[in-house]
Amino acid sequence: MRRNQQIKIPEVRLIDQNGDQVGVMATDEALKRAEEAGLDLVEISPKARPPVCKIMDYGKFKFEQAKKQQQAKKKQKKVQLKEVKFRPNTDEGDFQVKMKNLRKFIDQGNKVKVTIMFRGRELAHRELGSQMLDRVAEEVQDEAVVEQRPAKMEGRFMIMLLAPKSDK
Repeated sequence: MRRNQQIKIPEVRLIDQNGDQVGVMATDEALKRAEEAGLDLVEISPKARPPVCKIMDYGKFKFEQAKKQQQAKKKQKKVQLKEVKFRPNTDEGDFQVKMKNLRKFIDQGNKVKVTIMFRGRELAHRELGSQMLDRVAEEVQDEAVVEQRPAKMEGRFMIMLLAPKSDK
């Protein structure tokens, strides 16, 4: 934002410190009004013809903008990618524990990467891995959506991506 002597355009549309529109006037006259008030002349809308300028305390304005950005950043929720690993022959008890963790991650609003790891002769039974992924997707269908289905093997891994359902 340009302010005070940085504004080189001969005419500007002026808004005073109270927010009232004064009208189109010479930049020099607008600068004098700002100096009399002990404030700055700040170019608000440079693309307008003539550009819109406002009389304000520029330091206070910058401070308030920084505060607003901090508040907006505080309210943001970063979505993380969590991972839960299974094997094709994972027993029922271990499966339930891993599903509990998976649900906890989804409830926290994170995406979950479900990985089936194959070792040795397990690679011959890829259908067991895809059945397990189908079972996982079926068990969490109320809380999550499948964002990426396991299209093919990636080395010794079969991967599926789950994302929490939006309640909006």
